[in-house]
Amino acid sequence: MNDIRQKKETKSNRIITISSLIGISGKLFIMFLMLSLNSCVFNDKKEDGMKKVTAAAILANPDYKAISYGGYRKDTRSVQPTITQLKEDLKILAAIGVKVIRTYNVHMPHAVNTIEAIEELKIEDEKFEMYVMLGAWIDCKNAWTGLEPIHEEESERNAIEIERAAQLAVEHPDIVKIISVGNEAMVKWATEYYVYPKVILKWVNHLQGLKEQSKLPKDLWITSSDNFASWGGGEAQYKVEELNELIHAVDYISMHTYSMHDTHYNPIFWGTLYDEQNLSDQEKIDAAMVRSVEYSKSQYYAVKNYMHALGADKPIHVGETGWASYSEDFYGDQGSLACDEYKQSKYHELMREWTRIEQIKCFYFEAFDEPWKDADNPGGSENHFGLFDVHGQVKYVLWDSFDKGVFQGLSRDGVALVKTYNGNKDSLWKDVQLPPVKEILIPEYQAL
Repeated sequence: MNDIRQKKETKSNRIITISSLIGISGKLFIMFLMLSLNSCVFNDKKEDGMKKVTAAAILANPDYKAISYGGYRKDTRSVQPTITQLKEDLKILAAIGVKVIRTYNVHMPHAVNTIEAIEELKIEDEKFEMYVMLGAWIDCKNAWTGLEPIHEEESERNAIEIERAAQLAVEHPDIVKIISVGNEAMVKWATEYYVYPKVILKWVNHLQGLKEQSKLPKDLWITSSDNFASWGGGEAQYKVEELNELIHAVDYISMHTYSMHDTHYNPIFWGTLYDEQNLSDQEKIDAAMVRSVEYSKSQYYAVKNYMHALGADKPIHVGETGWASYSEDFYGDQGSLACDEYKQSKYHELMREWTRIEQIKCFYFEAFDEPWKDADNPGGSENHFGLFDVHGQVKYVLWDSFDKGVFQGLSRDGVALVKTYNGNKDSLWKDVQLPPVKEILIPEYQAL
């Protein structure tokens, strides 16, 4: 998730990305990768004799809980998590029933090392099961360079990203089950890097072509993961012919919805109504959170309605949704009063319940807090979407799991997991604030 509307990537992260600008050597590498892929035919011998689980089965099975995962501990991605650290995290996620994780790029070691960590865990325990939705990062020309982004053109590095993702899918067919072409790469508020749908369509078609030529696993699913508006669920500016072609080209639609952000940007659903004044504080909050989930549902169904209007009938899954547990920005004390551990827990509960009933896969955002996301602003909401904090403290959303002993013997960076607030609910509630009282809410979303 990238709330570009309120922040830009830090200087340290730009430096990493700038290194991806390529010259002659980079172009030769692209040619080498393409020739390598084009010279071989994929076979699935690696999965012979083992239980073969397809992307279609994973996404349809409610018992395969999904989550977005980044294992970064520091305020910069220049410090990569070790394989030992990644294995610790994966064991924690497995303990709460997660079997599918989503990563975001392959130009850093994180995704490759995560796959290696899974491979090692599978050797150590033949019952260990974890699959990957592998992200291939997509940028426009001049993204993150300090130069004016050229949104009509794509970064030359995109080709390397795509071909590396394809290579990993070939090398690890038992783990890599989905490739996502881009993350929030089409939405216009991603001003630093967004591209037009034609770019995403180009690379989706490329990967689908490799499947048809038996150069990628036939059961590998290809998608793009983007804001609901980018999938035709919002403004007319997104509803272009290339998007329509993209909807027909992907194996499924991966859409994002963040009602938390709209507690600030479009709070038609957010607040405490006058006729709710006799409710308890918890009931007032619960009512607001129910409306928040209904708002996210409306965005999902807006995408579905647009897809059906095109004559397409693809599965639609939630590629990202989440709720920050803390904020000193638009969603905190001086803003919409939306962020605390109780509201995060309620949103998670309601979204998991809805998506399970409707057989929608929900890649909940996210597993662990990642301090690099808003490195210059430690109190920024972007740093606090995890179900666990960066030190491995278990947030309120998983206190029940903690009490059941599911984390016994597990640790993060060698430190045993503990509850936030020392497990004291009264202390937690001191940080919980009521949504602002509003004379009227405008439930326009209910009509979608």
